[in-house]
Amino acid sequence: MADETRDDSAETERHRRGLRFRKRDDYAVELFKEARAHLDDIARVDRILLELGKFYNPLVHGPIVDLATRRRIVEHLQAARTDDARTLLDERLHLYARMEQDG
Repeated sequence: MADETRDDSAETERHRRGLRFRKRDDYAVELFKEARAHLDDIARVDRILLELGKFYNPLVHGPIVDLATRRRIVEHLQAARTDDARTLLDERLHLYARMEQDG
């Protein structure tokens, strides 16, 4: 009976860890949405991209938004090429969302 209790608590802990992982995934998607909604605020988008750079995307073997892409997005925004910046954001989101769908 003690073994069953240990097995149940181990299963519960695995489930809780899974919930925390999902929450972090949702956070990244929310950051993408926030960036898209505030493309007129370059500093805000840059901070969001920095935050997205802290999360790992195994599909690209690197951060969700790498430094080069972050720089390109900011450069597009500074040059008032919002559509180009949005396209790059959408590409990175698509790579990340594809990872979530496969998982």
